[in-house]
Amino acid sequence: MLADRQRYLNQLIKKQWNGRIKVICGIRRSGKSTILFELFKEYLIKEGVREENIISLALDDDRNTAYRDPAVLSEYVHQIVRNSSDRFYVLIDEIQYAISKEELRNPDQPVRIYSVLNGFLHTKNIDVYVTGSNSKLLSKDISTEFRGRGDTVNVYPLSFKEFYEASGMEKTDAYNEYMTYGGMPYLLSLNDDDDKYRYLDELFEEIYFKDIEERYTIQLPGVLRELTSSLCSSVGSLTNASKIARTVNSAKNLKTDSETISTYLGYLTDSFLFNKADRYDIKGKKYFEYPSKYYCTDIGLRNVRLGLRQQEETHIMENLIYNELIVRGYVVDVGVVPFWITEESRKKSLKNLEIDFIARRGSKLYYVQSALSMDDEEKQIKELRPLMEVENSFKKIVVSKSYGKSWVDDEGILRIGLIDFLLDENSLER
Repeated sequence: MLADRQRYLNQLIKKQWNGRIKVICGIRRSGKSTILFELFKEYLIKEGVREENIISLALDDDRNTAYRDPAVLSEYVHQIVRNSSDRFYVLIDEIQYAISKEELRNPDQPVRIYSVLNGFLHTKNIDVYVTGSNSKLLSKDISTEFRGRGDTVNVYPLSFKEFYEASGMEKTDAYNEYMTYGGMPYLLSLNDDDDKYRYLDELFEEIYFKDIEERYTIQLPGVLRELTSSLCSSVGSLTNASKIARTVNSAKNLKTDSETISTYLGYLTDSFLFNKADRYDIKGKKYFEYPSKYYCTDIGLRNVRLGLRQQEETHIMENLIYNELIVRGYVVDVGVVPFWITEESRKKSLKNLEIDFIARRGSKLYYVQSALSMDDEEKQIKELRPLMEVENSFKKIVVSKSYGKSWVDDEGILRIGLIDFLLDENSLER
């Protein structure tokens, strides 16, 4: 079964011949290659582009090892387009394979592949598209290395809507499957739970960890694995490098420090395995330096990393909502609302209330609370109080699994059911 990735295909169609390098970023096996080499290529051919005018190279394929040398890649492409008045599309998969370890280690050493890609842009009849699985080597370099001529398309594992529509399951069954095994596209072709578990487990050991260890010459692979497990175990919890280092040091007699953990955290987020959400003081209008929260890019990877043992739906639901907001293009922070409480002794103390997510996109901003259940008054007071303390007119939303149809309460807070939120991309606009 092939999921509908129209969201990403539309972005590529819109960006054709815009004079920029289209950089498609995302975790490995999230479907970048399918989107570029199958969906986009199929679209081009249907639009009348001849197949010989589409130059496709997958650099993670051993048969294309020679083209990992930027000079060889440049000569290959220019030899095809030279002396031709035709338009050519250049599609390169996993471009980070063309970046050497020496270029990675030495920030002062120019990365040759960037010069090659910029050179392609100087050729009027070439339109360039590349995929990559490392944000440090690609998306973070776009503004500097591509001199304002880079355009990012972020690809994520299947959203719940994409998964549900492709799976053919009933909503409840699809949700239960998705919250367990997540949205890696290949899972749609697997029916056996053991096969799904084995596939996700092998992604960590055979691809993600190997990629990081080989590229960055990891000296403490055990620490990297334990850090990954720790982050998976504590999704949605406040943490920092020092706290994680203490946790890792107490496990399996591993020894590390906060500096190493901070470096490894960077590797894991740069590889798109995790996303970091910073805390924002809503009243003070400033960010906290630490602690922060980390969310897994795919909930199935998280669950399998923990052996399907820690299935707390509250945390899983929070992670799913975060991922959905990111997929929709929002910048997502954790909201902090300072609140003075009066104790029995009449002494006042300052307490920080938390809003799960502040979602920003352009001029729009939403405050979103994740609440698995809102069945009792105590739970409602706990979840609603932070929203009530926000003194501005931006929209406030509570997403709960216990809700049926959406409604707006007397305080102007939108109450929406989890499934409705996940399936309706315009749910925050209601």
